[in-house]
Amino acid sequence: MEPDCGVQRRSIRKCCRGRAATASYAAPDRKPTIRREERYDGKWVIQTDRTDLSAEDVALKYKELWMVEDMHRTGKSVLETRPIYHKCDETIRGHVFCSFLALLLRTELLRRIEDRGERAEWARMISDLEALRHTEVVHQDQHFLLRTDVRGDCATAFQAAGVAIPPTVQRL
Repeated sequence: MEPDCGVQRRSIRKCCRGRAATASYAAPDRKPTIRREERYDGKWVIQTDRTDLSAEDVALKYKELWMVEDMHRTGKSVLETRPIYHKCDETIRGHVFCSFLALLLRTELLRRIEDRGERAEWARMISDLEALRHTEVVHQDQHFLLRTDVRGDCATAFQAAGVAIPPTVQRL
């Protein structure tokens, strides 16, 4: 009998040059390690030098950081912006300010939607807003502005922002 060292012996069949051969190998028994590490499932380890913040505040700050990173990804993909290379401090500050302002406006819009008791997915809302179009039509020397139908979360965004949805047909 072998000592219990956390390793299980297994037997495998190996094919060598057309003939079967039996070999054995030692596979580690991972169950004790897995059981020991299960207590950390769903836990975060965040290191900070901010001793003035509680653990809950540190976790909230970390989530806010994730929101900022998500906003940059959203801004780059949805707005289809290319990389911007700044040479002057003023343009860097302007870019950071605009990015922060966009994040602030997005956060406020989502908060207002949530306060109304509604839910909206950001990417779908942007898609619905992009689908909203208008075109100018001339009929019998009269000019009209025609708007496409409002779909999905588009109306929710307008209402939460306190902005009236433009009329479907507008005489110019």
